[in-house]
Amino acid sequence: MRLEGKTAIVTGAGSGFGAGIARKFAAEGARVMVADINAGAAHMLADEIGGIARETDVSDAASVSAMATAAEAAFGRIDILVNNAGITHLPAPLEEVSEADFDRVLAVNAKSVYLTAREIVPRMKAAESGVILNVASTAGVSPRPRLNWYNASKGWMITATKAMAVELAPFRIRVNAINPVAGETPLLKSFMGEDTPEMRAKFLATIPLGRFSTPEDMGNAAAFLCSDEAGMITGVALEIDGGRCI
Repeated sequence: MRLEGKTAIVTGAGSGFGAGIARKFAAEGARVMVADINAGAAHMLADEIGGIARETDVSDAASVSAMATAAEAAFGRIDILVNNAGITHLPAPLEEVSEADFDRVLAVNAKSVYLTAREIVPRMKAAESGVILNVASTAGVSPRPRLNWYNASKGWMITATKAMAVELAPFRIRVNAINPVAGETPLLKSFMGEDTPEMRAKFLATIPLGRFSTPEDMGNAAAFLCSDEAGMITGVALEIDGGRCI
């Protein structure tokens, strides 16, 4: 129960890595807001873990503001924020990715971190405590071809994590990131372009431990980094990738 008494918002928690993180947080004693653009998925998971659901578009300022206000109203405070919501464009030569796809990837993967910080950091500063965890990617460390602008958005997220950590440390707010490799999530098919045994084998060949990341892997790492056990850890981008970035 390493998160007992803590409150948390997990974005993109209706499925995939976010769902794994939300489940682990609840199992460790946290009260969790399951925020997702898919309201049905958010409510289903919230019911499962005894949390609260919030339909949220993390790329929209008004939606993020309403999410933060609702969390504070429900919990009284916000101890942990997990910026997990993310999307990708389909594999393509970098110059062929549409402007609309580029804008959407940067809005969801990068602008969202700014929007949630703008709403929640002042609350954490007032409390003189808090933890922010950004779900980045090995793509921000060791980019794959044909996912150029997704790679760039995750590299941005890693740099933002380190910059936030330095600035917020005097306020006793820790900021870290986790870098999963491709996993069994709704984004896997988009990363690969097509979900075939041959394409899976090609991806797995780049991972020394020979398997994809799982939601449980992400939940375990997130629970540690957001707990008091990691009280001296900030500004870290932890690779949870089976050796992919070695």
